[in-house]
Amino acid sequence: MKHIGKQTVQLLNPVTIDCTYSIVGPKESEGPLAKFFDNTIEDAFYDESTWEKAESKLNSTSINGCLCKSNKSVTDIEYILAGDLLNQCIASSFAIRDTNIPFLGLFGACSTMIEGMSIGSMLIDGEFANNIICSTSSHFCSAEKQFRFPLELGSQRPPSAQWTVTGAASVLLSNEGNGPKITHVTTGKIVDMGVTDANNMGAAMAPSAANTLKTHFEDTGRRPDYYDLILTGDLGYIGHDIVVDILKADNYDMTKNYNDCGILMFDREKQDTHSGGSGCACIGTVFSGFIYNQLQSKKLNKILLVGTGALMNATSCQQSETIPGIAHAIAIENI
Repeated sequence: MKHIGKQTVQLLNPVTIDCTYSIVGPKESEGPLAKFFDNTIEDAFYDESTWEKAESKLNSTSINGCLCKSNKSVTDIEYILAGDLLNQCIASSFAIRDTNIPFLGLFGACSTMIEGMSIGSMLIDGEFANNIICSTSSHFCSAEKQFRFPLELGSQRPPSAQWTVTGAASVLLSNEGNGPKITHVTTGKIVDMGVTDANNMGAAMAPSAANTLKTHFEDTGRRPDYYDLILTGDLGYIGHDIVVDILKADNYDMTKNYNDCGILMFDREKQDTHSGGSGCACIGTVFSGFIYNQLQSKKLNKILLVGTGALMNATSCQQSETIPGIAHAIAIENI
């Protein structure tokens, strides 16, 4: 009754997005979406001794902030679903260790936020939980340190490179309330087109995003123009254009209502972010800040949110492996 088509679940009891919370770093707070974030920090260390500890603190702040904005207490939350880019997801686990809330750690690279919201929605629709927090984080400095080069090296970034968003976001999902509802979940498949350049994440992830979008349209019978906005996570300018071209070949017009969080986050010319933003916090903070505001004010009523991720790590890059991509989609509607 719930599974439709190849990879999509239609929730019989649409799940409410009760509230959100977003916190971002200094560069993000100077971008075009600055006024929509709940909190900003002035220093990348966030009063901590390391960037990794700062990222964990950002995650903790977003979870506590989300709870404070809701009418729920800690004891009302059955699960926290969270993940990040650091080895073994330590930003999430260290942020959550004192909450006393059952924790399911996730890794979908930069698709983790939507992976969490997908699983959380199905848990609530299946009556396994009433209230779930989904959370994620990323940090420019910790990501560069782990995946690319030490910042101290001062390596020149190519035009295809993206800027990892420093920030964290949390979303509280509930079986009650009047907020926007998650109505459909389309779980993605791994797509690997042989890209090996760790400085071109958009090209690596775009084929998986296009595959998930096409599957969602086929499973639901919807066309792109059903939605007020279709938004991918962090493909940036290069990946965005690749998705448009791939789906054009399948007779889907993505030129009217399709954008990417990596494009929205920064002013490319003024902030020198090359191909745009990236990282787990990219889609997390853009949705929790700007997009959720648009849904609440009814400026947007139907959106398709597609989290995109590159399933790589430092070891796979050193072993000359290709970069597999993944993308998960959720339909959010004011109903």
